[in-house]
Amino acid sequence: MRGWLAALGLAGTLLALTTTARAADPLSICLDEDRPPLSVHHRGKPDSGFDVSLAQAIADQMGRPLRIQWFESKLDEDSSPQLEANALLSDGRCALVGGYALTTDSLVVPGMKTARLPDFAGATRDDRRRRVALGVLAPSQPYLYSPMTVVLGPKAQSRKIGDIGDLGGLRLAIESGSLGDAILMTFDKGRLIDNITHLVPGRDDLLGALEHGDYDATLIDLARFDAHRAAHPDTAISASGYYYPIGANRGYVALASDPALIEAANKALTELAAKGGIAEFGKQAGLTYLPPREPAILGDVWRQIIQR
Repeated sequence: MRGWLAALGLAGTLLALTTTARAADPLSICLDEDRPPLSVHHRGKPDSGFDVSLAQAIADQMGRPLRIQWFESKLDEDSSPQLEANALLSDGRCALVGGYALTTDSLVVPGMKTARLPDFAGATRDDRRRRVALGVLAPSQPYLYSPMTVVLGPKAQSRKIGDIGDLGGLRLAIESGSLGDAILMTFDKGRLIDNITHLVPGRDDLLGALEHGDYDATLIDLARFDAHRAAHPDTAISASGYYYPIGANRGYVALASDPALIEAANKALTELAAKGGIAEFGKQAGLTYLPPREPAILGDVWRQIIQR
C-alpha cells in the first residue's frame, strides 16, 4: 500500500511538472508586420496595434508568455493569405495566426499539397526557397467585424452614400483583383464600369490618389482607412459612414490537429469580450471597432456579390 501511494504521489508530481512546463512554453502567434492599426512591427520602434494587444491578453489569460512571429504579406494579385497562413502554421512558425478573415473559402482544404512561406522575421535563404507540406486550418470564434466602406475624396464630401448605386457619376478608383473591384464591377450588371479606374495593388497609391483629388471615391476595408487617417490627421478624404452589407469577421486560425488550442483561445476571447477588453484594445489602437456579426464564418463571398 505504502509503495502504491508513493507511486501515485510520484505520478502526480510528474503531471504537475508537465503541466507547468507546458504553461511555460511561449504562445506563438503570427502577425502581419505592416497592417496598421491591427499589427505593426518596425525596426527600432515598439510593436503596436490591436492584434498585438489582443495577442498579449490571450497569452496572459492562458498563463503563457507571448512570442510574436512577424511575417510580411505582400499586397498583390498573386498573394494568397490562406496559403501563407497555412504554410506558417504547418512549418511550426507559430501556433495561431491572428487577424484572419473567416470565410468558407479561406478555410477549405487547400487545393495544393505544398506552398511557399511568406517572408518572415528570421527567415534564411533556404526558407525563402523551400515549400511546406500544408495542413488543414481550423478557426477560433471571431473577435472583430471587418467591413468594406466607401471613402470619399475632397470633391465628393457632400455626396450621401446609402448604397453602392449612390456612387453613380463619381470618378471611382479601385485596386485590381480586390474584393472592392468585384463589388463595383458587378454592381447592377456593370452600371458603374465606365466610371472605374483600376490601380495596381502594391504599386499605385490608391488613397494618395484619392487625397490629391484624382478620383472621387473608392471602396476599401475600414481598418485600412483607419490607418490612413492615423498617419494623416489632416487628411482631406473621409469615410462616408456606409458599410457594404457583406463583410467578414476576423479571428485566429490554427491547425485542425490542435483542437485544444482553439478551445483555449475561444475561452480567453469570451472572457475578454465579457469584460469589454477587446473593444478597448480597438479604441487604444485607433481602430473603428465593430463586434463580430452573424454568420460567424461568411459563406461564398463572390456568389453573394454577384447575386446582389
